[in-house]
Amino acid sequence: SVTVLQALEDGLKRAAADPSVKAVMICGESGKFSAGADIRGFSSPRRHGIALGPIVSLIERSEKPVVAAIEGVALGGGLEVALGCHYRIAHVKAQMGLPEVTIGLLPGAEGTQRLPRLIGVPAALDIITTGRHVPATEALKLGLVDEVVEENTVEAAIRLANKV
Repeated sequence: SVTVLQALEDGLKRAAADPSVKAVMICGESGKFSAGADIRGFSSPRRHGIALGPIVSLIERSEKPVVAAIEGVALGGGLEVALGCHYRIAHVKAQMGLPEVTIGLLPGAEGTQRLPRLIGVPAALDIITTGRHVPATEALKLGLVDEVVEENTVEAAIRLANKV
């Protein structure tokens, strides 16, 4: 939603400007990272000039490490946000994917570019073209996430951020 995109942008800009902030952690609420965009918003005019692609690029360009704490699902735009992060930690029950292809939409925030760079073309093509949900343990083997935990992902992400 526009509200979430604006909050991400504002938070990243505040963190960048604050010398006391050493790293940024992005997480969802109530055990969910992000199921992606609400497709009902695709038919409405763009508001406030804010879009997911530039926000993901802002995350990627951050001079401070950005860690995604993935719980539940990171699908579509949610996975693209995670791909923009420098590090990704997932709960063992988390799932990731780009399911929008199953309704004829291509990932719109450069997920089709970031995913192959991260995990290689063959694995990325499978995920991009099938829309399947990738379990956390497979995501770790593919290199999509840096760590899989059974504990609280926020605490694990903070520990990783402190290390880097």
